[in-house]
Amino acid sequence: MTTLPPENPSGVLLVDKDPGFTSHNAVALCRRLLNTRKVGHCGTLDPMATGMLIIVIGKATRFQDRLMSEDKVYTGTLQLGIETDSHDAEGEVVATKPTTGITEEDIRRSFEHFHTEFDQVPPMFSAVKVNGVPCYKLARRGEEVQRKARRVRVLDFAISRIDLSSAQVDFSVHCTKGFYVRTYAHDIGQLLGCGAHLTALRRIKSGHFDIAQAITVPELKSASRQQILARLIPVEQLISSPSES
Repeated sequence: MTTLPPENPSGVLLVDKDPGFTSHNAVALCRRLLNTRKVGHCGTLDPMATGMLIIVIGKATRFQDRLMSEDKVYTGTLQLGIETDSHDAEGEVVATKPTTGITEEDIRRSFEHFHTEFDQVPPMFSAVKVNGVPCYKLARRGEEVQRKARRVRVLDFAISRIDLSSAQVDFSVHCTKGFYVRTYAHDIGQLLGCGAHLTALRRIKSGHFDIAQAITVPELKSASRQQILARLIPVEQLISSPSES
C-alpha cells in the first residue's frame, strides 16, 4: 500500500539561506510548498548573511523557544579601518581610520578580550524594540535611542586568516543566544582603535544541528512536497534531544 503524505506535517527543516533571502521568504516558501500555515523560524539572519535557518512546522513550533535559546556557531569576515552605522557592509560608512601599526598580535589580543561573558548593546539597525518600535525603523528615520545591553558570552573563537595589507580578518565564533556578530566585529574595531565592520557572515551550527544537514534554497525551490517531507527532522527527535543551551 502507498503511504500518502500527511495533510498536517510536523518537524524541523534546516535551510541553508542565501544572501538576500530572508527568514520571511523561507517561511512563506515552506507554507506554499507544504500547503500548511503552521510554519515558523528560530532566529532571524540578516539579509546579507547565509547559513542555517531552522524552520519549524506543525507540532515542532512548540519547540521554537527552546531551539532559539541554543548556542550558535558563525564564521565571518571583518574589515578593519571602516565603521558603518549598521556594523556591517549593508550600512552607510560613518568613519574611516588608518590601520597602520596594527599587528597580528594586536588583533588576536582583541579577540581574546571578548572570549568571556560580557554586556553587548544591540545595534540600532536591529529588530530590538524600544517602546514597542523596532530600532531599525527609528534608525531609518535618523533617530538614535538607548538600547538595553544583553549579557552574552563567547564560548570559543578561532582566527583563520589575518591579512594586514587588506585589513581583513576571517574568524569563527561560538556564542550564546541573542549575540550580534556584527556588533562583535564593531566592538573589536573599537578596542583596536581603528574601527571595523562585518563584511560576511555565515551560521554553520545551532545547538546540535549542523549546516551539513541543511537543504539549499535552490534545492528547496525545486523540491516536491514529498521530497521536503522526507527532509523533515521528526518531532520525536526533538523530544529526545537534550538542549545545548
